Amino acid sequence: MKKLIFLSYALLAWAGSVAAQARFTSNTERHDFGQIEWKHPVTAEYTVTNTGDASLVLTHVEPDCACTVASWTETPIAPGQKGRVSVTFDAEALGHFEKSIAIYTNASPNLVYLYLGGEVVREIKDFTRTHPFAIGSIRLDRDAIDFPDAHRGEHPALEVGVANLSDLPYEPVLMHLPPYLQAVAEPSVLQPGEKGVIRLTLDTERLADLGLTQTSVYLSRFSGDKVGEENELPLSAVLLPDFSTLTEAERRQAPVIQLSTDRIDMSEVLAQKRKAKADITVTNTGRSPLRLGHLQVFHPAVGVSLKKSVLSPGESTRLRVTVTKRGIGRHRRHLRVLMITNDPTHPKVEINIVAARRPQR
Repeated sequence: MKKLIFLSYALLAWAGSVAAQARFTSNTERHDFGQIEWKHPVTAEYTVTNTGDASLVLTHVEPDCACTVASWTETPIAPGQKGRVSVTFDAEALGHFEKSIAIYTNASPNLVYLYLGGEVVREIKDFTRTHPFAIGSIRLDRDAIDFPDAHRGEHPALEVGVANLSDLPYEPVLMHLPPYLQAVAEPSVLQPGEKGVIRLTLDTERLADLGLTQTSVYLSRFSGDKVGEENELPLSAVLLPDFSTLTEAERRQAPVIQLSTDRIDMSEVLAQKRKAKADITVTNTGRSPLRLGHLQVFHPAVGVSLKKSVLSPGESTRLRVTVTKRGIGRHRRHLRVLMITNDPTHPKVEINIVAARRPQR
């Protein structure tokens, strides 16, 4: 009888281990570049999620031609976590192209395909894909300006792609620039159908404090243009504390922040009510006091409150997040919460908020 019971438990354990398996899910099966410039390589990024219950391993990624080069997450992807597949196309040959990428994994099936396509042209005429955001007759490749991780003394830079779809020459100018931001347009004047960039440089020495600084700048659509919601570009910069001088011994004694979750889905509640709230447990699993400071939001519809801002080792507290339905759609800023800590491994903690379900296709 004991042998029979032992055998039953062994069979159940074996069945459980067999049932656990990885599952490969990509955010998209095909990336369409639209028109791209000849001899200007382009890169497609695929976000891979392990929707199974065992670790996912991308063992090999093989494009179908030498004109495409791939890189990918080579470490195991835990259940529920994300990895990436990055594919660069060299754009050496003119004309339409359609490429496939074979993804070998430890999931079932162990071989899946991703695709990319588009058209290589000498001169781009269709800017709807490369510059998807329209402000009047001007198109941009981004609708917000973010400097996410900067330290005092650094001068990070980024570019905003601009395309002139009007019938007149156009001078790209950003109005209401804050003193910590410099902007230079190249070329300074865009002819009809021409594209260029606005190069932006952040002067971290002129940021007032750690954490989030945000404002708006405005793209001038024509000479004498005024500011308004139609030409607004939200601007945010996050200044982080510098832990580069910590010794190894100090790092071992440092605080460690742990959240019960870093993503809140309030879509179901907000579909029925005007306001939703959720609580997150914040715990210090390190060896010295954890300080939670500069608690900020990126969106006026989001509110936060923290029960305690200094946690002893092993101590926990409650972070409450509220979202008001009214006003969510009026601002293009992301719904998220920012917290600056003295944990040298996680000086910036972000909590992302989902407030509406995406429509099913």
